[in-house]
Order: sequence, then C-alpha cells, then structure tokens
Amino acid sequence: MAHRLTVPGLFPPPDYAHAAVVETDRRLAFLAGAVPLDGDGKLVGPDDFVAQTEQVLTNLESALAALGCGLGDVVSTTVYGATSDPADLSRVWEVVRAGGLTLGPHASTLLGVACLGYTGQLVEITAVAELP
Repeated sequence: MAHRLTVPGLFPPPDYAHAAVVETDRRLAFLAGAVPLDGDGKLVGPDDFVAQTEQVLTNLESALAALGCGLGDVVSTTVYGATSDPADLSRVWEVVRAGGLTLGPHASTLLGVACLGYTGQLVEITAVAELP
C-alpha cells in the first residue's frame, strides 16, 4: 500500500503530498505522458489549457483502467504546461484537482515548459501508479 506524507516543517502543499512510499509486494506502473489527442489522433482543445487537461486526464484514466487501476492508485505525477504564465499553470492544476488525481494525495510536480511533442499541445501528464 502506498503511504503518502506531508513533511512537517515544509510548506504544506496544496492538494499533493511531498512524498509517496510504496512498501508492498504489489507492482508499480510507470506511464508514458498522457497527451490531449482523441482516439483518432486529433488534438483536442487547440489553445485551451482546460480542454486539453480534461482530455489528458481522460486518456490517463483509460491507460490506468487498462492496468486495472484508477486515479486513486497514482502515487506520483509530473504535469507539464507549455507556458511561462503561472495563471495558465493554475488553470491546469484546477482541472487536475477537479479530475480526481489529488485523491491520494499523490506526489506531484507542476512545470511550465517551452514546448511539448505535438504541434499545438499545451498539456502532458506522466504518472506512476501502484497496481492492485
């Protein structure tokens, strides 16, 4: 079972843990970055951080379901936003919060980056999950 903790003495993080430790015989899954493409490979939500984050979470949930787990089994994420504006990153994080990834809470890093892999892509999320 994963143990998530907030470290005393460090600034309390909003909706994520400082660390997640897995002491179990269960397996870990390291997921590739979920991207805002639909099943046909079309970019969802051009120029829209919220729409792209929603699609990324949908795709991440599908990948997790294929492994027999869900968002609550995620122990760590890295959330990428193609922006240098903290307000854009806040919009992305609000969708992440509302989407259920903070159920753990999991350990997370939110980053603004210059560019992501697909033309027009604004959001990507990588994850590590504990499999049942």
